[in-house]
Amino acid sequence: MTVPATVPNTPAAAEPAPAPGGVLRPHAEEAFAAELAALAARDDRRRPPNWRLSPWAVATYLLGGTLSDGTVITPKYVGPRRVVEVAVATLATDRALLLLGVPGTAKTWVSEHLAAAVSGDSTLLVQGTAGTPEESVRYGWDYARLLARGPSRQALVPSPVMRAMAEGMTARVEELTRIPADVQDGLITLLSEKTLPIPELGQEVQAVPGFNLIATANDRDRGVNDLSSALRRRFNTVVLPLPATPEEEVDIVARRVGQIGRSLDLPASGGLEEIRRVVTVFRELREGMSADGRTRLKSPSGTLSTAEAISVVTGGLALAAHFGDGVLRPQDLAAGLRGAVVRDPAADRAVWQEYLETVVREREGWKDLYRACREVDG
Repeated sequence: MTVPATVPNTPAAAEPAPAPGGVLRPHAEEAFAAELAALAARDDRRRPPNWRLSPWAVATYLLGGTLSDGTVITPKYVGPRRVVEVAVATLATDRALLLLGVPGTAKTWVSEHLAAAVSGDSTLLVQGTAGTPEESVRYGWDYARLLARGPSRQALVPSPVMRAMAEGMTARVEELTRIPADVQDGLITLLSEKTLPIPELGQEVQAVPGFNLIATANDRDRGVNDLSSALRRRFNTVVLPLPATPEEEVDIVARRVGQIGRSLDLPASGGLEEIRRVVTVFRELREGMSADGRTRLKSPSGTLSTAEAISVVTGGLALAAHFGDGVLRPQDLAAGLRGAVVRDPAADRAVWQEYLETVVREREGWKDLYRACREVDG
């Protein structure tokens, strides 16, 4: 992956494939098709039924590595290796996987790449909301056919979960705790018995080998409905932590900003030092302590996640590209930083002002960022 002055150079072969048909964001199995093909060609380890890759190759796809022929597999997830290994091993059993973590810990990202590596298809997705109907996890009906010919398999519209069961693939459920409790409960029999009854037809769909389910949930904003103990027992829970060190978080932000910047045709001139400053601001406010340990800080109401840091830097790159000279500078980041920190105008504004005056203003080499942020505040 090559991002000028942002991340270390790696061979061009490691670049994600161009977006097919000019789409803004290709699915993981499309963007990284070359890496998945290279892994499959050199993967001589045992594969569970209907898996495209062995568990070892799936973990390598997520964590990155170099194959025997020199092919570089870019990291999709930067974090503890054991977390990924436990997640992959879970999918090789008959237990479903629940990825749990605060916002911005790459739960959706990891879920998508796991499905792409295991099944070659990350699109069997149920997006959880307060209005998600039962049909989203079971099945619906084509009412024109239903009225014309009555109940039949031809009139049935399978959900992504039902398709995954029938085809031995991996289904995904995003934001499980936002789904109504009665719809959640519909997953209990499905996950324990591996069977989806169709009482209208007196039939059932039985899962074939390879079927499993990955769900994500937010452990800070707990959503609309907590999981029942019966449903939680059907999952093996893996907690995705926040990046352990500033260097790790800078690397994550730099890589993702580079990928997004290329897809939006944004220049990546300069930027690494500014990324480092954004990450430092977020980590200090998250942890309530300055990096040198000398100043206690109040934390704002928001999460200040890695994903939000990526958004701030990407927005800054867009400003630099379209309204500046293409070089990322503090004035391109100031508004985004303030917007990320000040979510509650009453409480967070005081937290931000105190941080600017006690930390940013006094830190050597940060006077330009202080001035830019003060200008935004007016």
